Amino acid sequence: MSKKIKVAILGSGNIGTDLMIKVMRHSDVLEMGALVGIDPDSDGLARAQRLNVATSHDGLIGLTKMPIWNEIDIVFDATSAGAHKIHHEICMQYGKQMVDLTPAAIGPYCVPVVNMEEHLKEPNVNMVTCGGQATIPIVHAVRRVSERVPYAEIVASISSKSAGPGTRANIDEFTETTSKGIELVGGADKGKAIIVMNPAEPPLLMRDTVYAFSVGGKREDIEQSVKEMVADIQSYVPGYRLKQEIQFESFGDNNPLRMPGEDPQVGTKVSVFLEVEGAAHYLPAYAGNLDIMTAAGMATAEKIARLKYGAVA
Repeated sequence: MSKKIKVAILGSGNIGTDLMIKVMRHSDVLEMGALVGIDPDSDGLARAQRLNVATSHDGLIGLTKMPIWNEIDIVFDATSAGAHKIHHEICMQYGKQMVDLTPAAIGPYCVPVVNMEEHLKEPNVNMVTCGGQATIPIVHAVRRVSERVPYAEIVASISSKSAGPGTRANIDEFTETTSKGIELVGGADKGKAIIVMNPAEPPLLMRDTVYAFSVGGKREDIEQSVKEMVADIQSYVPGYRLKQEIQFESFGDNNPLRMPGEDPQVGTKVSVFLEVEGAAHYLPAYAGNLDIMTAAGMATAEKIARLKYGAVA
């Protein structure tokens, strides 16, 4: 006998609406309970109503006053980092499990292919950022076959059309949270993140560039590790792929790499170029940044639903 776990999504913008459609179309253990927003005229709430999903335009407070609230076990937060702090306090009071898709980072960073198993019992898990989900696994792939990675830098380029008000309000938090995730989850000694919103028409697919400096890693091991990681991510984000072959640049004793605050380093600079095509559940395929974030969030929630709430497909 199947058993599904009801979920609520806070945020009726691009990310929340895409996540709602994913849950309804593809999850065998999650069931939509409610979609919540603060704009009564949002397209997300209108779609939810057409799909017979309970809605509220009074935010989380409004949801807590609805009968469906008592049936919900997992709450996704797709609003903003600032709002999540308030949502976290309320949900903890009610004993609700949270999956945070904002850069608030109240709970531990969770990247499914790297460390999901470590955090499945946490009451609040943070999905870092879209750029983090796309690039942190690659940094980790380099780190796991190297003695150390003194520095890693990522550049995430997304179509401006895929960035809603919530994403735009979180730019500072995006860079801070992603940079920290590169270090804590990716394993780099120091990380840096940059986001670019590209206004090009027609809109371009999400592109991510990862630069990682490997000390003690062999080229063939790094290449194999990165390609294996790409394949792992493709299991839940089919549109994730290498855009071109991995590039290597050696720095020996005669030309060591000099980085601020570091002694000259001997090793290999690894450059990985990625492209993320979305599944087009809500926005068109260029919005790969939405797809990788919502897919990672749903994969994590499904695992929690099975482990913590006994969900059965």
